[in-house]
Amino acid sequence: VNDLSCMGAKPLYLSCAFVIEEGFPMEKLEAIAAAMEKTANEAGVKIVAGDTKVAGKGQVDGVFITTTGMGEIQEGVQVGGELAKPGDAIIVTGDVGRHGCTILLAREDFGAPLWGAVKDVLDATHNIHVIRDATRGGVGTVLYEIAGQSNVGMRLEAAAVPVAPEVKGVCGMLGLEPLYLACEGRMVIMAPKEEAGRIVEALRKCPYSRDAAIIGEVTEDQPGKVVMTTEIGTQALLPQPGGELLPRIC
Repeated sequence: VNDLSCMGAKPLYLSCAFVIEEGFPMEKLEAIAAAMEKTANEAGVKIVAGDTKVAGKGQVDGVFITTTGMGEIQEGVQVGGELAKPGDAIIVTGDVGRHGCTILLAREDFGAPLWGAVKDVLDATHNIHVIRDATRGGVGTVLYEIAGQSNVGMRLEAAAVPVAPEVKGVCGMLGLEPLYLACEGRMVIMAPKEEAGRIVEALRKCPYSRDAAIIGEVTEDQPGKVVMTTEIGTQALLPQPGGELLPRIC
């Protein structure tokens, strides 16, 4: 659902395939199916096709689930990582790093379907250049990907990046950068500055993006790089993403 939403497409249908380890508890399978039904209803999609296979004991780690989605591109919407323009505002739809810390600490809070937030933004304006899901690699990795695809620079304001106090605490203890933690349920949006206020206002009306904020802008300087203006006014190059992502989500 979120992959489709970040392409500017209204999610419509999903297929779903289960590969289940022999002996996997039925009550857990039923809990998974019930959670999928709840989220599909919330996202307004229908699960229209599926398949199940049972593998021998030890051949599968519990259960593997694969989904494929179809959606309808909204009229007049064209977004992509190569479309960022100098002068665009960089918007995040909520605080960063929370999902990665949650997984790292083995709790169960797995983000949210994003179509509702995307729909509200598109109802406000179609003048948007980039919408990107920040699950894999977090906001920092997404910004470097877009900077490379569009051959532009990114300048962030450290003080403007929303990070929950508990996430700051975990990252401080473990030496992690919140911008590189997985951000399920969060998006990075780039749009002309004149549209940014309207976009943030629309996002803050949605239950999953009440902490939306403008955290920087796209620049012509230092193409392919992400620069952070620190809280004391100095500038530092955000390190290039590299090595194994922590935690590994997908």
